[in-house]
Amino acid sequence: MDAVTSPCAVRELGRQAYEPVWRAMQRFTDARTDATGDELWLVEHDPVFTLGQAGKPEHVLAAGDIPVVHVDRGGQVTYHGPGQIVAYPLFDLKRLKVGVRDYVCRIEQAMIDTLAEWNVHAERKDGAPGVYVAGAKIGALGIRVRRGCTFHGLAFNIAMDLEPFHRINPCGYQGLQVVSLADLGGPSGMDQVKPVLLKHMAEQFGLSLRHEAVLPDLSQAA
Repeated sequence: MDAVTSPCAVRELGRQAYEPVWRAMQRFTDARTDATGDELWLVEHDPVFTLGQAGKPEHVLAAGDIPVVHVDRGGQVTYHGPGQIVAYPLFDLKRLKVGVRDYVCRIEQAMIDTLAEWNVHAERKDGAPGVYVAGAKIGALGIRVRRGCTFHGLAFNIAMDLEPFHRINPCGYQGLQVVSLADLGGPSGMDQVKPVLLKHMAEQFGLSLRHEAVLPDLSQAA
């Protein structure tokens, strides 16, 4: 007998500025009810540094021409840019019967399992959420849970210019090394990695994914 799965809409937003997507996530989460279906948004952001609620401005060493946005997720400072898959799970954890700590572990495991498809061994690091390969960070996490519902999410380095990470202390750690999948012999195409990541996210959370062509409204002001 097949396991029962929970429906989840997948929306691929393409390349977008950071703030309109962030505001759309907030609106979605604020407006949702117990009947609102879960969604998973995939996006590639224009270059931006985001500083989480625990973020210290001094960890932004030299932003230069890249904007810095203070946001309402957990965690410290990170960088988003082209060549990075950003996934925003908009999940009702109560309905999925998943606790917050377990939620974080499952997202990490989805990235670990995705990397394993290209024979890249990744692991967690105690006290430092995310996914690491030989001590270098390849996947970052920054989440927010409001009324049992999640927004923000994960950033997965696929084939990106890593120079901007030298302008910050990534996730608050001075000298933390970062790496991309393409640097480790994996694919440089985002479209090769997305379906694999989606498959493992679906496995981790017991989801039945369906792709939706309609995108969230990114035009509204906050």
